[in-house]
Amino acid sequence: MPTSIRIPALLCGCLFLVVVSGCQMVPQNQYRMSQLRNRQLHQQNQMSNGSLQSILAQKQQLEQQNAALNARVSNLEGERSQLNEKYVSMLNRNQKSPLSPEATSRFQDLARRYPEFEFDPATGVSKFRDDILFDLGSDQIKSSAENLLREFAQIMNQGEAQQLNILVVGHTDNTPISKASTKAKHPTNWHLSTDRADEVVLKLAQVGISEKRMGAAGYSMFQPVAPNSDGKSKAQNRRVEIFVLAPDAVVAGWDPAHRH
Repeated sequence: MPTSIRIPALLCGCLFLVVVSGCQMVPQNQYRMSQLRNRQLHQQNQMSNGSLQSILAQKQQLEQQNAALNARVSNLEGERSQLNEKYVSMLNRNQKSPLSPEATSRFQDLARRYPEFEFDPATGVSKFRDDILFDLGSDQIKSSAENLLREFAQIMNQGEAQQLNILVVGHTDNTPISKASTKAKHPTNWHLSTDRADEVVLKLAQVGISEKRMGAAGYSMFQPVAPNSDGKSKAQNRRVEIFVLAPDAVVAGWDPAHRH
């Protein structure tokens, strides 16, 4: 018969304890530290996700603001383009002159007698070189130019020309205003170009043209007819132009129908 081996109960308990204890590979304190570290990493990850979402939200808000600004700029450019097209449609060189043959002939004679006065019979546009109207940097009309402006007014006040309107436009070269005495009155070329146009309007009113028929504008240095590369080309750009307009012409928001 097989021989049975009896192991005391106390010895069995000791063996069980040894086996169970051998299965616990990680000490308890290390396990708790690992749990704490995992919890800290989880919290840091949540904070990072929150910061990232905040940054993305700010980025989206800035993009929306930028889109709104771009839309506003586009609208302003569109409005400016419409006004410019309206202006150019009245003043471009291909426009037929509204002047009668008689008035055209008189303006051509005026141009022959005043070499620095130019007249385009195809468009009815007159040009006054600043040298004939103004001293450099000044908006005071020379006394020697008063007869020319007076004759211009006389032509515009006779016959069919009495029904026509005029727009006076000032231009400068690209030389910045630097002389202290000039800068005190005309801080920029914008001021100088518009001030000169205003002076021509006032002088034409003084010699007989109704102010209701006139308008004034300035382009500073931004509508050159020559490259501003030397003294001669700069002199060409310093000019005052007078555009003769038909009675129903609407230019840059100026509607003759609303005149009083």
